[in-house]
Amino acid sequence: MYIIDPLTDPRWPSLVERHPCASAFHSAGWLRALSETYRYAPMAVTSYASGCELTNALPVCRIHSRLTGRRLVSLPFSDHCQPLASNDDELDALLRFASQELKSSADNFIELRPASATESPFFRDEYQSACYSLHRLDLTPPLETIFNSLHKDSIQRKIRRADREDLTYEQGGSDDILRKFYVLLIRTRRRHHLPPQPLRWFRNLLHTMGDAAQIRIALKDHLPIAAILTLKHRNSMTYKYGCSDERYHATGSMPFLFWRLIEECKASSIPLLDFGRSDLDNAGLIRFKDQWGTQRTELKYYRVPAPARSKQGNPSFARTAAEKLFSVLPDSLLEMAGNIFYRHIG
Repeated sequence: MYIIDPLTDPRWPSLVERHPCASAFHSAGWLRALSETYRYAPMAVTSYASGCELTNALPVCRIHSRLTGRRLVSLPFSDHCQPLASNDDELDALLRFASQELKSSADNFIELRPASATESPFFRDEYQSACYSLHRLDLTPPLETIFNSLHKDSIQRKIRRADREDLTYEQGGSDDILRKFYVLLIRTRRRHHLPPQPLRWFRNLLHTMGDAAQIRIALKDHLPIAAILTLKHRNSMTYKYGCSDERYHATGSMPFLFWRLIEECKASSIPLLDFGRSDLDNAGLIRFKDQWGTQRTELKYYRVPAPARSKQGNPSFARTAAEKLFSVLPDSLLEMAGNIFYRHIG
């Protein structure tokens, strides 16, 4: 078994392009943005030596934090990251070697985020550390069939409302579009009592992923009112970030953006739209994604060694106080909190 650097190994882009389980989260652009923004150290475990064709790999980032400890994560801030293996035996060999690497270092655990768990012993319930909902939309039916499958009141009606509101649309990765997106992101994260991700994260992502990362913005009378950031990889499109001005929700701005995205995917013959993960306690977001005719599955994360089990209680005083603080901080301080906070959570 070998450890390689996916940012310098010339075989990595070809593996990600060929492997059926690869996604935008495996791409060198995503890994480079993680490295440049958060100073994480990407690496990959494989059974192929230098000079051989690369056909399997388990990508991970090593995170060292004085606040949250030392660990290997596959991969930070990724909704999911399926190990790139051809069969369960190959997968188990990669995971065994990764766990041995863990024991030989000062890291506390390795976190795995497979899009779909296999029969591997590393994916048993005892190792489960978190669970989310994952929504995906099949785009192979005709566009009319897809539209008719949408929730008539919550989605179809709002798309028609957006047409009546004469919403306009911008798309790209320019500094101007990023600035409009980030103003909406700060507003949205404040509404959710959370700091925004660092601006440099999005700037790096747009730079390292090129045209594969795009921001789409809905405007009302030239005012940005909603935005989404998507990641494209081969035959799939992934919705990763969304934000909006709640004062204009009645215009149907978010359904408008998603429908435009679906139209563009159909025009480019992209057969799958990944709506991303949702926290199980976020009933409103899960319901919104359900209303698009998506297929909902469980998305389970795993930790090796197994995580300690603790009883679920009420949110701590510190967490409640932090949420209240984030809701009232000036934008500059809220952005500063995000610059400090996110590197530690990975």
